[in-house]
Amino acid sequence: MNPPIVIPTAFSASIQGLALSLGLIVAIGAQNAFVLRQGLRREHVGSIVLVCALVDALLIAAGVLGMAEALGERPGLARALAIVGAVFLAAYGWRSLRRAKDHHSLKASGALRSLTLGAALSQAAAFTLLNPHVYLDTVLLVGSIGAQQPEQLRGWFIAGASCSSLLWFGALGFGARLLAPCFASPRAWQILDRFIGVTMLVLSALLVRHAVSMA
Repeated sequence: MNPPIVIPTAFSASIQGLALSLGLIVAIGAQNAFVLRQGLRREHVGSIVLVCALVDALLIAAGVLGMAEALGERPGLARALAIVGAVFLAAYGWRSLRRAKDHHSLKASGALRSLTLGAALSQAAAFTLLNPHVYLDTVLLVGSIGAQQPEQLRGWFIAGASCSSLLWFGALGFGARLLAPCFASPRAWQILDRFIGVTMLVLSALLVRHAVSMA
């Protein structure tokens, strides 16, 4: 009997982590505005991108592994969190679709003085760690959903979710001069919000199916 093929499932787990994390991180906020501003000024871009992505990766891993340990022998709690996560994703997706009707843009506003490397990294870490939503989204939500993955696939989920931060902040920082006109366009954000909304609703449906399968 041939052993089961794990690669497609591992690929699916990493893509799910990538889509979930990317959908949560791609939003107008102080952290994205800061990375965009530094990218436009070409100041310490690589270091800032690395810090933002590394902190996100550590929070994601802590969330997934911690939640996995907590839920390991509590299938009822795992099922409840899956339902809560699905509701949260559905609400998040619905808000994104409603937000697509609004007109907003991302601007690299703020003081124009140059920052030292230490100051830039401190601000990058502060924008990440002092944002309460990072603990709800990255640690609790992504962690609880990642913990639903089979043990051998959690690493793939973490890798996919972590890559989303690296890809997004890298694109935002290094491609700032090319991307800034797009982010300044309300139409571009409307399209992006629609995409995020649909993605979150699909992930919510998959999570509900997973919760039902555990019953």
